[in-house]
Amino acid sequence: MYKIFMVEDDPVIAQTVSAHLTMWGYQVQVVSDFTKTIQEFTAFSPHLVLLDIGLPGMNGYHWCRELRRRSKVPVVFLSSAADNLNIVTAIELGGDDFVPKPFDLSVLTAKIQALLRRTYSLQSAVDVMEYKGALLNLGDEVLTGPKGRQELTKNEFRILKVLMENAGHTVSRGDLMVRLWESESFIDDNTLTVNVSRLRKKLEQVGLKGLLATRKGQGYILE
Repeated sequence: MYKIFMVEDDPVIAQTVSAHLTMWGYQVQVVSDFTKTIQEFTAFSPHLVLLDIGLPGMNGYHWCRELRRRSKVPVVFLSSAADNLNIVTAIELGGDDFVPKPFDLSVLTAKIQALLRRTYSLQSAVDVMEYKGALLNLGDEVLTGPKGRQELTKNEFRILKVLMENAGHTVSRGDLMVRLWESESFIDDNTLTVNVSRLRKKLEQVGLKGLLATRKGQGYILE
């Protein structure tokens, strides 16, 4: 399920868009405290952000800059200030699209679907793997979960990749070690145990506690 974070101060628009996108199967969170926009964004770890320009305190341009310092997540501006200057400014600051208010919900949904498809779906076979909230970027070897991101070591990355390729099925320690031996490093039984333990801790840190389980005498599984 894709997660969408909405930074919007009009409660009617926020509620209407949230309800509509929820109906389409998205998980939507609307910012609750504009002074803690980045903290809420980080905790939610969304796949896309809907961002108004005119906001209490700092405007949408400020928050777009802050988001871009931390993430490459797609950003769609929603604003009634739809003159060319504002549109160009929004895009130059890192926005991926601009939807003028008032807008048709079907048009907004179509733009969101297209942007998510370009960013994630078309690349998923090569660049991204996902399982029960765990998003593994195969390019930069970063794990993303509900509570943030964690960089993985080479061995942690390889272990998680194999487990995600076999999600829901037990992978034996022997099979994992064979896959890890494909690298330049020799992996012994104790090293595998240590790396699995570290990977389990990182999964917990991003809000995925319990995802990686041990099957005694058999191996490991993503439940």
